[in-house]
Amino acid sequence: MKIERIVLRQLRMPLVHFFETSFSRTYERNIIIVEVVSEGVSGWGEITAGEHPFYNEEWTAAAWIIAQDYVAPRIVGKVLDSAEDVNGLTRHIRGHNMARGGVEAAVWDLQARRKGNPLWKEIAGGVASPARREIPCGVSIGIQNTVDELIGKIETELSAGYQRIKMKIKPGWDVDVIRRIRERFPKTPLMADANSAYTLADAPLLKQLDAFGLTMIEQPLAHDDIIDHAALQAQLATPICLDECIRTAHHAEQAIRLKAGRIVNIKLGRVGGFGEAKRLHDVCQAAGIPVWCGGMLEAGIGRAHNIALATLPNFTLPGDVSASKRYWKRDIIAPEVQTTAHGTIVVTDKPGFGYEIDQDFLRHVTVREETVSAKGQ
Repeated sequence: MKIERIVLRQLRMPLVHFFETSFSRTYERNIIIVEVVSEGVSGWGEITAGEHPFYNEEWTAAAWIIAQDYVAPRIVGKVLDSAEDVNGLTRHIRGHNMARGGVEAAVWDLQARRKGNPLWKEIAGGVASPARREIPCGVSIGIQNTVDELIGKIETELSAGYQRIKMKIKPGWDVDVIRRIRERFPKTPLMADANSAYTLADAPLLKQLDAFGLTMIEQPLAHDDIIDHAALQAQLATPICLDECIRTAHHAEQAIRLKAGRIVNIKLGRVGGFGEAKRLHDVCQAAGIPVWCGGMLEAGIGRAHNIALATLPNFTLPGDVSASKRYWKRDIIAPEVQTTAHGTIVVTDKPGFGYEIDQDFLRHVTVREETVSAKGQ
């Protein structure tokens, strides 16, 4: 398939409710959508970088420059045998996995649409059926103004059928908060996500969380650390889930050797796209390490890509792939992503990522657009 042009669109979409982590509070998302065109067929991807370089070093403004000036020019005009080729064309760009991965994901979607395949089938190597027809869903709930507000939000999500609750924590909003939540919801699967808010010196405090039967504590220590996580995991009964520090399958191999965690969160943007996500999945599966799909406040395209990713067999834990309406009054895809009464998303067999683009709304929320074309076109 010859890549004729790549269209970048920056969208501005207000969230239904602010989302707060240990490092920031977000009220609206500035999201970059990637359209890759070949012979009249478009594939779609989403660059999941945040508005600020807090989760990792990427952010929307920088990701736009990297995608426009470095990633797209290395792909347009090229004839690709497979979407797997994108990594080889862009891997010498140091870091910037989200910018590279958003473009790569669009090429995977393009490849699936050209073949008439659903995206899940394309990334799984052409299997006849996915490992699961329904994706189990959990939710991620940010830090609230009060614990009572948090309890109210958890009650709402559980009544909607979601199967797992993830709470953001930070120093001062941790042990006492989780104690109250566990007292109120004694049987609900709970996990805590620290987004690197602690250090190894906080091990005694984090060990107190063992009392609450959490499914996992996600990335408690530095975003680029594996060694201290190994030292911390040795002191905790609760499994550590690694997120920010796992950007490649090789990182996962290192973490597994060091016993730095017992679970891995795979985010498509963080690891640079489907190719590396599949390799990471396979490494963890071979080691008996379960994985789940994390979220980055995606719009509908990224959300649909996460659904496809979560059909791979080792995604055995509920992920952060939830309904569109939890975040947006209106999404950019139709129909919007919906969950069943028992907290799952049904996998579609429609070509590509399985939803239509709401072109009218996409135009409405687009604040800038740029096309990178092959020379002579």
